[in-house]
Amino acid sequence: MRRRSMAVLAAVPLMFAAACGSGGDAATSTTGATGATGASGSASSGGVSELQVTGAAGAKPTVAFPSKVVETSSFKVLTPGTSGETPKTGASVVANFTVFTWDGKENKLAGSTYDEGGPQVITLNEQVPEILRKGFAETKGGGRFMSVVAKDALPKEQQAQAPPGQSQVFVVDVVGVPAEKVAKGDATDPGLKGVKVENPGGEAAPKLTTKTKEKAPKELVVKTVIKGTGPKVTSGQSILVQYAGKIWGSDVEFDSSWSRGAQPIMFQIGTGKVIKGWDQGLVGVPVGSRVLLSIPPDLGYGKAGSGEKIKGTDTLVFLVDVVAAY
Repeated sequence: MRRRSMAVLAAVPLMFAAACGSGGDAATSTTGATGATGASGSASSGGVSELQVTGAAGAKPTVAFPSKVVETSSFKVLTPGTSGETPKTGASVVANFTVFTWDGKENKLAGSTYDEGGPQVITLNEQVPEILRKGFAETKGGGRFMSVVAKDALPKEQQAQAPPGQSQVFVVDVVGVPAEKVAKGDATDPGLKGVKVENPGGEAAPKLTTKTKEKAPKELVVKTVIKGTGPKVTSGQSILVQYAGKIWGSDVEFDSSWSRGAQPIMFQIGTGKVIKGWDQGLVGVPVGSRVLLSIPPDLGYGKAGSGEKIKGTDTLVFLVDVVAAY
């Protein structure tokens, strides 16, 4: 459904997480009362004690680095947050990441979701370094923690390959912990000839069928399958969704979050980050809804199509669960 590649999807944090795996056990936690700098904790230990973060949670931070690099992983809760519950292992969490490479010289910004259009969602599994999972475990929505992710967070067989004299520094702003992964409620027939939707209920994946000889609609069609009870999505928000996409008439599935382990994804809506049919069809939808979209080519990928499956003449059919909006 993307108009252009959203290659980031918190690119730096997630790529580094994939490289680190579950990592080693070395970790230093520093938490406590809020001090004058806004940092939680008094006399702290580990690499985080050497760093100064400025800027309020919810905005891109800046970090002051000393010249001597600390190559031991640690974390520190800067603002504990007050919204919802702290995320547990295996949960999905929505967060903004700002990542630096601490080398004692340039200390370059490696990437920030604040530069990429909004927060991203990750799953707190074994691919996320343990030191980051510990920071998440102590931070609620609206909070911020900082972590030094050093080579000791790497699996032992990879530690020797890590560049010497540098560590990664993460400043993480927790936006929220989604309560649901799917839309739930009473489902109705969308009433679009040629398309069938089966709703098994619970967290089971719905089934979308688009094998038909009916002619595809020439205009955008938006049909509610499950009406959510949350606030309406507004342009510029980042929304968390589950979805399946098929081609009208052929029943060919070209993309599906359900087929990738039923993990919801997040992107900004109403700002051209995705195809026009999504921007036009999902703004105004109540959170918690399941929506059927029939998108003509001019509101999809246009005459060029996309990849090997989507031709420039194809009408796209999506079944979308709007799980959350931030």
